[in-house]
Amino acid sequence: MKRIMAFVALVIVFFMSNGVFAQQQTAVNPIIYADVPDMSMIRVGNTYYMSSTTMHMSPGVPIMKSTDLVNWKLVSYAYDTLANTNTMNLEDGKNTYGKGSWASSLRYHKGAFYVSTFSATSGKTHVYTTRDIEKGSWKVLSFRPVLHDHSLFFDDDGRVYMVFGAGKIRLAELNSDVSGIKPGTKEQVLIENANEPSGNGGLPAEGSQLFKLNGKYYLFNITWPKGGMRTVVVHRADHLRGPYEGRIAFQDFGVAQGGLIDMPDGRYYAYLFRDYGAVGRVPYLVPVSWQDGWPVLGDAGKLVPLTGLPAGTGLMPGIVASDEFLRTKKAPALPLVWQWNHNPDPKLWSVTQRKGYLRLTTGRLDTHFLQAKNTLTQRTIGPVCVGSTMLDISKMKDGDFAGLSMLQKNYGQIGVQVSGNTKVLVMIDAGAGRPIETKGDALHQDKIYFKIECEFGNLKDTANFIYSLDGVIWKALGTPLKMSYTLPHFMGYRFGLFNYASKHVGGYADFDYFHISDNLDNK
Repeated sequence: MKRIMAFVALVIVFFMSNGVFAQQQTAVNPIIYADVPDMSMIRVGNTYYMSSTTMHMSPGVPIMKSTDLVNWKLVSYAYDTLANTNTMNLEDGKNTYGKGSWASSLRYHKGAFYVSTFSATSGKTHVYTTRDIEKGSWKVLSFRPVLHDHSLFFDDDGRVYMVFGAGKIRLAELNSDVSGIKPGTKEQVLIENANEPSGNGGLPAEGSQLFKLNGKYYLFNITWPKGGMRTVVVHRADHLRGPYEGRIAFQDFGVAQGGLIDMPDGRYYAYLFRDYGAVGRVPYLVPVSWQDGWPVLGDAGKLVPLTGLPAGTGLMPGIVASDEFLRTKKAPALPLVWQWNHNPDPKLWSVTQRKGYLRLTTGRLDTHFLQAKNTLTQRTIGPVCVGSTMLDISKMKDGDFAGLSMLQKNYGQIGVQVSGNTKVLVMIDAGAGRPIETKGDALHQDKIYFKIECEFGNLKDTANFIYSLDGVIWKALGTPLKMSYTLPHFMGYRFGLFNYASKHVGGYADFDYFHISDNLDNK
C-alpha cells in the first residue's frame, strides 16, 4: 500500500509540474461572480479593502476584505440609512430603485479610512470616516452639490480634492476635514473632453479614479464609444491641475471602470467590472505592466490569464451565506450578507420573537411587490445558484402574500397567497415586464418549502420556481423566469424573503431558514 501511495504522489507532482492542474491552482475571472460594481480598492499593509455600489439597499456601501485580491468577505457597511425620505422608505407609492448611493471612493489617509459617495436621492455628496474599517463606528458628513462619480484624493501637500464629472472632468478642493468644498475656491476643468482618446459620441467619460505614482497623476475613466464597447481610458499628468494627455488603456469584452491596486511585492493589477447579464456587474482583475511611465493593462489592452494569484475558494460565506436565523446574545441581528430592499421598518421584523426564525409582520397595505416594505435580500451568484426556505404560514391573514422571490424590475415570486380562509400556492412571472400569475393547489398545512434555481452561465439567465409539501418531493410551479438586467433597477437579481398585506395588517410569516448553494444538484 505504501508503494502505491508513493507512486500516486509522484504522479500528482508530475501533473502539477506540467500544468495539468494549473487551472485549479490559479485565479480566474470574474474574481467575484456576483453583482459587485463600481469598485474602489485600497491596500493597507498586507490587507486589501474594497467598497462597492448597492444603491437602494440598506445598509449601504458594502466594505469587503481580502488578503490575496481573489477571496473576499464582507466586513462592514459605511451606513445603515442613507436618508430618511419617502423614496428610501417606500412611502406614498415612491421608491428610489436604481438611485440611492452610487459609485464610492475608498481611501486611507493618516490612519483613517474614508468612504465617499454621492446620491441623487439625497441630493448630496456623502463622506463616511472611521479609524477601524471592520468594527468601528462611522462619522457621517455630507454636503452639496452632488459630485458625480467622484474620486476622493489626498495629495502629498496635505490638500484634499474630489475629481468628478462626465465627459468634462472637473476638480474641486475640499476642506481639510472633508466636510465640503473649500470656501473661496472654484471648480477647475481638468479635461475638457475625456472621451477623446476613444472617439466622441456614446457614453461620456465617467467613473473617475485618480492615483499618484512616482510623482505622476493617473486618472482612470470609463467610456463607451458609439458602436463600440466599454473602454478604459487613462490620462496622465505631471501636475494635479494638468495638462493631461490620454490614451486607451483597455478594450476587451466590455471590461471597464475601476482603477489600480498594487501588491506588497510590487505587482500591479487593474480592478474593473463587466456587465454580465442578469447576475449583474462582476469584478475582473487585469495584470498591469509599465511602459514609458504608462500602465499597460493585460496584453496590449486585451485579457490575459490570471497567473500568480491563488484560486478562488468560492463566495460562501464571505459574499453570500445560508442562515438558520439562530442568534447568540452577542451576534448581530442579521449577518452582513443580508440587505433590505430600501429602508426597513424595524418594528415589523424580528429574529428573536421566535427562536430560529425570521418573522416578517405586515404593518400596512400594499398591492405590488416592488413597493412592499421589509423584503430581505441577498445577491445571487454565478454560474448557478439555488436559494431555498421553509415558511410557517399559520399566522398569515386574508390578503397576505409571503414567500421567496427574485428581485429586479422584471421580478419573479413563489409563495402563499391567502384569500379568505384559503391558502393557495402562487407563482408570479414578471419577466416580460408585467406580472403573470400561476395558481397552484390550495394548502391544508402550516408549513411549505420553496426553492429557486438560477442559471446564469453563458447568459442563460433563467430561474425555476419550485415548491415542496414535505421538503423531499419537489414540483415546479409556473414558467421559468427569463431574467433580464434592467437599468431602472440597475442591479443584478437578488433572492428575497417577503411578506406583505393587501387587506388586513398584523399577519406574519415565519421563515425557518434561508439556504444558498452554488450547485443545482444540491436538492
